[in-house]
Amino acid sequence: MDITIEDIQKYFPHLSDSQLDQLKALPQLYKDWNDKINVISRKDTDHIYEHHVLHSMTLAKYCSFAAGTELLDLGTGGGFPGIPLAILYPQCQFTLIDGTGKKIKVVQEISQSIGLQNVEAIQVRAEELKQRRFDFVVTRAVAKLDMLWTWSQRLIHTQHKNALPNGLLALKGGQLKSEVKALPRGLDVDILPINKLINRRYYDEKYIVYVQK
Repeated sequence: MDITIEDIQKYFPHLSDSQLDQLKALPQLYKDWNDKINVISRKDTDHIYEHHVLHSMTLAKYCSFAAGTELLDLGTGGGFPGIPLAILYPQCQFTLIDGTGKKIKVVQEISQSIGLQNVEAIQVRAEELKQRRFDFVVTRAVAKLDMLWTWSQRLIHTQHKNALPNGLLALKGGQLKSEVKALPRGLDVDILPINKLINRRYYDEKYIVYVQK
């Protein structure tokens, strides 16, 4: 059984009525779109809040983004973590990219349905993205850390506007030691178990990984 919007409010008590309305609309929108285009796992359609929405929102428990922050969601799939974060941070700008056009169509349609004004969704691969720079690259279950860093590093601004220096924020699972070891030397890496932020069994062995030069 999925968690409820009230459970999300316990972790994010300052959500406005409009933010709550946007979050409330997501489960049905994703179920409807998933019947047409498989954007999330079929077994996850009854757990959209816990497995996708709240999981994405945990990045906001790790750090807060200042107004005007520009974020790239690399390999967004059906819009995670970008759409929930865009709901949380209406004063920030989100660019969501994926190489699969039908997934980008879903992102565009869902963003439009809930009235998100701060989301741009583009069908493009990270290595094809030219002349764009962002404060943070965020990503979820896309690739190993060394590949994520290879794709991300040239896309990250060198000027900082947040308390947390610009970098890569990745939602990852499983055993990370070998992935961290494969990263180039000299990088700062922080790993935070999500169950320290949200104590639910689903988040056991799920982590936020922050990488910066």
